Amino acid sequence: MNKASLYQFLAQVPDPQKKAPPELKTKVDVVLGIAAWAGTAAGVAGVLITGTMMAISLKRGESSEHMSRLGMVLGGCVLVATAGPLVKFVFT
Repeated sequence: MNKASLYQFLAQVPDPQKKAPPELKTKVDVVLGIAAWAGTAAGVAGVLITGTMMAISLKRGESSEHMSRLGMVLGGCVLVATAGPLVKFVFT
């Protein structure tokens, strides 16, 4: 197959529209909004719970690996906060 026939073949490949139907878009936006809200709420709850556990352990005189737990929670918060822009960057 020569170059000209290859280009002609590739020119005939259909290019479908990349836009979702409006009805589906609104439903998906609602679901993603709820998921984003739940992720944010879980992150705040995780920070509060970890802080409470750190305070209780300090009062009891126990040492534990709360900083690693806090790091995991904050890492999850960063992931939730950057999920939308990250996906947009990769797929556009």
